[in-house]
Amino acid sequence: MGIFQSIKMALRSVKGNKLRSVLTMLGMIIGVSSVIILVSIAQGSAQNVTGQINQLGTNLLTINSFGTDVTLTVDQMDELSKLNGVKAVAPVVQGRVTVKKDRTTSQVSLTGTNVAYSTVRDAKVSQGRFITDLDIEYRQKIAVIGADTASSFFGIESPVGQYLQIDGTSFKVVGVLASKGSSLGQSGDNVVIVPLSTGQRLVKSTTINQVYLQGKSQNQMDYVMNEVEMKMASLFPNKSDSYSVTNQQDLMNTMSSVSDTMTMMLGGIASISLLVGGIGIMNIMLVSVSERTKEIGIRKAIGAKRRDVLLQFLIEAVVLSGAGGLIGILTGVGLGKIISSLLSLTVSFSLFVIFSSFLFSLAVGVIFGVFPANKASKLNPIQALRYE
Repeated sequence: MGIFQSIKMALRSVKGNKLRSVLTMLGMIIGVSSVIILVSIAQGSAQNVTGQINQLGTNLLTINSFGTDVTLTVDQMDELSKLNGVKAVAPVVQGRVTVKKDRTTSQVSLTGTNVAYSTVRDAKVSQGRFITDLDIEYRQKIAVIGADTASSFFGIESPVGQYLQIDGTSFKVVGVLASKGSSLGQSGDNVVIVPLSTGQRLVKSTTINQVYLQGKSQNQMDYVMNEVEMKMASLFPNKSDSYSVTNQQDLMNTMSSVSDTMTMMLGGIASISLLVGGIGIMNIMLVSVSERTKEIGIRKAIGAKRRDVLLQFLIEAVVLSGAGGLIGILTGVGLGKIISSLLSLTVSFSLFVIFSSFLFSLAVGVIFGVFPANKASKLNPIQALRYE
């Protein structure tokens, strides 16, 4: 008997027991859809976190100092900017200020920095302009505001050219940042950026405890970090505990490692459903062998070989698992999109994951279908014909 005839008979058997076939496939449907949904959510979350980290800037190094032992001066920052592989340096002073316009008052995050901040932190301007060197040199009372700050104080009006009261002092708005959304729990849109010299006056401190450095190439970041650490060690000997140098790529690698572990764990948990579905297939196929014992005896009596019987039952198991896998893919993708829409989650579907889960469902069908098929093929035709 040919392979196509075996497939035809297997499909006829599955079709003849519709309810049982559907219940048998249900385990595979749940298993495949669970793998797709959980892994897609995990991968989507990983992409979301990666995007948030990338919003901080590209090829980024951050120097943070603690206490008063380590304070960077303008001359020292110039030395850092001249290191091999360093593209730009942006010192930062930060604080919270009270911003007021007419009857609207709010606490907003203040950042005092220089021209390079726009490049280093990828802070694009949607309206107006960014800070210039002249603004810093002449301590101009100008401000670049975030998208949320602009909508809070100016609504749909253009803020450029208008004024805000920052801690009681009038500042002219010269630019509005393009919206960046939230990054690692901090909003990048509810902010006021002023020239470094002006910011130091507002926060009443000339201490610079944070500096951002941008490398020229991602491939050189380890080298640049080593150069920065050596320079900091020479500038502040025996004070390594009072500052830290962090590499954005290290954070990316750590988050990637955590997300990969989470994806594997969720995928493993969901795969258990596939194994349970495989056991269900084996159970139903064993029942089918018992029900069709006389049929098997007749087929063997008229010349069917052991291989033909084995192949028929094995194909039935594969058809059940394969159909369940296909329906599971459609269910998983559909439910994933619904969950993404309802819960505002980032869901990333991977063709590799979808294809792998389907292949796994087929493999489960083959593995758990072998035993019942083998049992059917070994039946003695005379005993099978006498079976009631």
